[in-house]
Amino acid sequence: MRIALVAHTGSPLTPATGQEPASQAASIAAHARGLARLGHRVTVYARRDSRALPGSAILAPRVTVEHVTAGPPVPLSGADLADNVAEFSDELAQRWRRNPPDVIHAYFWTSGLAALAAARGRGIPLVQTFGTLGVAERRHGGAADGNDVRIRLEGCLARSARAVLAGTGTEAADLVNMGVPRAAVTVVPRGVDTAEFAPEGPVARRGARPRLLAVVTQLDAQQGLGTLLRMLTRVPGAELVIAGGPPRSQLRKDETYRDLTALAERLGVADRVSFHGKVVHGGLPALLRSADLLVSAVPYEPAGAVALAAMACGTPVAARGGRGRLRRRRSRRHHRRAHPPRPPRAVRPAGAGPAGQPVAAGGLRHRRRRPGHRPVLVGPHQPGDPGGLRALRAAPGGEPGRCRIRLTTPAPAGPGTPRRAGR
Repeated sequence: MRIALVAHTGSPLTPATGQEPASQAASIAAHARGLARLGHRVTVYARRDSRALPGSAILAPRVTVEHVTAGPPVPLSGADLADNVAEFSDELAQRWRRNPPDVIHAYFWTSGLAALAAARGRGIPLVQTFGTLGVAERRHGGAADGNDVRIRLEGCLARSARAVLAGTGTEAADLVNMGVPRAAVTVVPRGVDTAEFAPEGPVARRGARPRLLAVVTQLDAQQGLGTLLRMLTRVPGAELVIAGGPPRSQLRKDETYRDLTALAERLGVADRVSFHGKVVHGGLPALLRSADLLVSAVPYEPAGAVALAAMACGTPVAARGGRGRLRRRRSRRHHRRAHPPRPPRAVRPAGAGPAGQPVAAGGLRHRRRRPGHRPVLVGPHQPGDPGGLRALRAAPGGEPGRCRIRLTTPAPAGPGTPRRAGR
């Protein structure tokens, strides 16, 4: 079978940052290799996000990556991605006229819109993976990309796809509430490579103090790092290591870093806080093994990859409550507690230390678990906020319960009419 994987967010050949155990690009690459091992021929259609990327490349036996030029060849997110969906869809349509796939699997909502428009009228089934839904981001206080426009388009796309893969039962319920038939939704939980993330292996250098570790992709206000600094005042003797953001040599230029160091000075914990900076590729497992506890104060995490990787390394996790990807994950080897999503209050111990002694879990009041109450685990998240979705429009029509996606490019600055794509 010829399978097309559509990755509008970027190429699987772009070097990983090392701060995520499995980025979306890395997940797509692993998915493609797995399908190829089953005997399928896989082509990954990815937006060119670097000038150094070739037009096409062999990723693995029976796996080819074709790079599509749509927008500037740099990493994009939010409004910038949404603005070039029509251009990306045009390129896909031209290639699929010459070499149509048997099935299409799109990752993220902009990839699905482009693929749906490019495959219109060809009878090619579409499988959609969102990763995160706009309705979930809004429910947890995040800035969903495009707000109402994105949410409306995601519902239209989900109802038009042949099948939708959800990461959690909560996401599956959201999809059903959007009008997607239950039979079309399948829950596929996320995993990590246990050959890389395991209790045995190198351990990063550390001191004698108990180590609390926070791993973020970038330093910003959405990561809850201020809450963790305030939590540290209630955990005497422990150190907090914040990993992620710009390289260590460039930290002093980062405004959020300066704000956090000033807050640590005011709280009197500056001597127990250190900033690791950007995590080099392959360095995350050793860093996770060096921690006594992975901590996070972010209310919503759609993937939860860092928390899952920490547990795979034998490191317990304490995180603020919410409905992220790890909500229903259970592990008999690790102590986990649920915290209600509310503003920081008094800190009470939660979690278990190496000797069975309590370790403070975060800047939230702990509640005793009731019988049958499921634990909650969530990690870092930084939602985008594109506003320019003028290039995307949904129109009713088609089969009952479905709709058509019509993509148009924005009107040029000079005279002329907008180019209509994906007919």
